[in-house]
Amino acid sequence: MSDWLVLGIAMAATCGVVLLVTVLHQRRIDEDEDDPSETPDVMEYMTMMVGVVYAIVLGLAIAGVWEARSSAEDTVRTEAQALHEVSARARAYPAPVRDRIRSDVDSYVSYVVHKEWPVMTEKSELTPRGDALLLKVRASVSDYHPRSDFENQTYQPLVDQVAVADGARSARGLGAGPTMPPVVWFGLLAGGVVTVGLMFTLQIRRSGRELLMAGVFTALIAFLLFLVWDFDDPWLRSTDAIQPLKDLLPAGGG
Repeated sequence: MSDWLVLGIAMAATCGVVLLVTVLHQRRIDEDEDDPSETPDVMEYMTMMVGVVYAIVLGLAIAGVWEARSSAEDTVRTEAQALHEVSARARAYPAPVRDRIRSDVDSYVSYVVHKEWPVMTEKSELTPRGDALLLKVRASVSDYHPRSDFENQTYQPLVDQVAVADGARSARGLGAGPTMPPVVWFGLLAGGVVTVGLMFTLQIRRSGRELLMAGVFTALIAFLLFLVWDFDDPWLRSTDAIQPLKDLLPAGGG
């Protein structure tokens, strides 16, 4: 099911529930006895304060998952760029060594794109096979003994780029899985229910304007919660996260 379809269903469902509850609630109230001006001032202040606090918490949650997603995409980009540098700088080595290094890099990237990535999104962990393939790249680079000054100048940058790729891979593994802990999700969902529920303390009537504002307010909260959910797991729901490996290393990632 498409994420946008999920969003549409969630927003429609929440708006429908709020509007239905509002209409049913108003049918039970005698219009002659209903006086919206009798709403205590303290209830208005409480509603305002709860709304402000919830807006701050929701904003922090959105900022947190957005930063985590951006960091995850930067991690993949760093790993891909480092491996690309390894393949490109290997041109200074003799053909057999150069071809072996590039073949090992392509094998690693192909495995990450087609095998390891699905495992990482489902189980939130890296695979031993991926570790072994990157270790093979490291061995191909570090085991070669330079035979000229030009090769010697290339050797250390190649070793450094492999180390950068290894560090990015470790960061990718640490960043796998949801960003928000369950207790935060409980607070966000409970806060949303409380914030929407407090609207009924203001004695919302069945006028078109009030029903429209109640529906829009509820839809906004549903959309923001969906935004947090969509950004919460950058590997699972980001289809572009793996693109740097495919773009920079088409031989292995294609």
